Amino acid sequence: MSTQTVKSPMRELTIRSVILGGLITLVFTAANVYLGLKVGLTFATAIPAAVISMSVLRYFKDHSIVENNIVQTIASAAGTLSAIIFVLPGLIMIGWWTGFPYWETVAVCAVGGILGVMYSIPLRRALVTGSDLPYPEGVAAAEVLKVGDTAGQEPGAANANRGGMRAIIIGSIAAAFFQILGALKLVSTEVAVAFKVGPGATMVGASLSLALIGVGHLVGIGVGIAMIVGLVISFFIVLPIRTSGLDLTHDLLDTVTGTFSSDVRMVGAGAIAVAAVWTLLTVIGPILKGIMDAAVSARLRKSGQDVDLTERDIPIQYVGLTIVVAMIPVGWLLWDFLQSTALVDSAVGILTVSVIFVFVIGLVVAAVCGYMAGLIGSSNSPISGVGVLVVLFAALLIKLTHGGAENTDQTDALIAYTLFTAAVVFGVATISNDNLQDLKTGQLVGATPWKQQVALVIGVLFGSVIIPPILDLMQTAFGFEGAPGAKDGALAAPQAALLSTLAKGVFGGDLNWALIGLGVAIGVGVIIVDEVLKRTTKSLKLPPLAVGMGMYLPMALTLIIPIGALIGLAYDKWAAKDPVDGERKKRLGVLLATGLIVGESLWGVLYAGIVGGTGESSPLAIVGDGLGYWMQLIGVIVFVIFVGGVYRYVKHFAAEKDPVETSVDLKKK
Repeated sequence: MSTQTVKSPMRELTIRSVILGGLITLVFTAANVYLGLKVGLTFATAIPAAVISMSVLRYFKDHSIVENNIVQTIASAAGTLSAIIFVLPGLIMIGWWTGFPYWETVAVCAVGGILGVMYSIPLRRALVTGSDLPYPEGVAAAEVLKVGDTAGQEPGAANANRGGMRAIIIGSIAAAFFQILGALKLVSTEVAVAFKVGPGATMVGASLSLALIGVGHLVGIGVGIAMIVGLVISFFIVLPIRTSGLDLTHDLLDTVTGTFSSDVRMVGAGAIAVAAVWTLLTVIGPILKGIMDAAVSARLRKSGQDVDLTERDIPIQYVGLTIVVAMIPVGWLLWDFLQSTALVDSAVGILTVSVIFVFVIGLVVAAVCGYMAGLIGSSNSPISGVGVLVVLFAALLIKLTHGGAENTDQTDALIAYTLFTAAVVFGVATISNDNLQDLKTGQLVGATPWKQQVALVIGVLFGSVIIPPILDLMQTAFGFEGAPGAKDGALAAPQAALLSTLAKGVFGGDLNWALIGLGVAIGVGVIIVDEVLKRTTKSLKLPPLAVGMGMYLPMALTLIIPIGALIGLAYDKWAAKDPVDGERKKRLGVLLATGLIVGESLWGVLYAGIVGGTGESSPLAIVGDGLGYWMQLIGVIVFVIFVGGVYRYVKHFAAEKDPVETSVDLKKK
């Protein structure tokens, strides 16, 4: 009787990967919470976590690429969940909470996050394996893991990876060093200038970020053009109209940026809303097919038939059961919140509507956020734009159910309850935005989906436990702008302030619905143009959600990503001229773009620690802002030199002859 040697699968979901992921989570979540509250921005944690994991696990026996992938999955889930800070501080700002109740905050984060994981599982087949979305950060993380994986490589592969690591290191050093120059205040990393256009005014601004150049390279020219269209609509049509008639004689830049934040972003939110609904309609077929395929896969596994490891999700029946069971703690949390309010008499009706809202909108938000992450990456997705829509829909439903407020106590309670309900859905949004990005990384490195999905749940639980004490620490140490008793130097928490204002606007009756309606009309027009292009041309398209994001996001983001896409297009055309080695040259360009994201992300982690440790907003500054616009000009010049220099360097060594091939050629001679 013959025996067969069965190759054991690589170590993947291990105790050491869970422990390491948890430790990284502690640091990255704290850094993300602080930066998010201070400046309204968070950084991607997947790639830094992957780099740290590879550096640590290489000293252990039998480490593998998929084990490193589990570490970054856990850390990125927890780091992304920290975006819950875009909602919860609003309860402090309106004076409803004086601190963050520990177990209540843990439960909101955990339940919302787990629902985010479950809702996005059936989306994997529709938006990851069966989609051509670029997933820039997911691809970048996979490239980092592949280049860092030295186990069992062939000599030729090892040599190719040395070239790849060189590209990543060059990009990382350049991106980090430019940000260091900005932290030292030797150059400006932000450029903004306002100017009059007819009776109104507009601005041109850019975030001088090499990471955004890398994102643009990875997402491609299609998304880049769509974002430029959105930018033009917002900044050169809507903004000049909205600023006409205002006093433009003093503080022009402040007036323009203020009008963009208060008015134009509402137009962008309307465009995102209609684009999100349309996107959901276009992917609902693949989503349903993904659910049916998952059910078939589960039945095959149950009957003993072999299903490839890379196609095994958490069984769909367990996913459905978890979603249904999760509605129990959702209902309990909302009921408990209502008991101490002036809404207790109408609690049953409000509670029923709220639970149904979380159940239904959760799936919509998961699909839309996953799609947005696939378009431009989870770090740059306008999650706050989704938050705007969630708060608006929740407030309208609750107002419709309860009716008008009879007194200020009821008004305050309605605003607070809306924010609390939105916080649960926001957990779904943040995790689904990250989950599909991680699953894309897993697909590219050969990971087992169900193990990654379990790791995502573990990451959610780690983050849920860590976030409340960090929020309390920030509230005690700094406080929040606009909150009762706020002191000088309080944290701005800009997204939470915006969402609180929106909820107040709905219940106070002073929200400008005309602006949101205008955005919806523009979004419908873009959808029509996109459909016409698809039917009349072979390759042209105008993704409506990308246009909506271009309208909603600040120009600082929407200008640099398309520039990166143009640079990436030019680089790929250069590489394609080589019929023999063109693919290798293209891959080196991808790895350079990856390095640009890696370097800035790692520096972001380190700088967040420095800021948190010193309590100063610019702890490394050695030069002030006295040079004004000259500092911005210097920043632009240095930025262009950095971008041109790294691409020129990579093109130079990409054109070098492979040493292995050279030796083979010499032998033939």
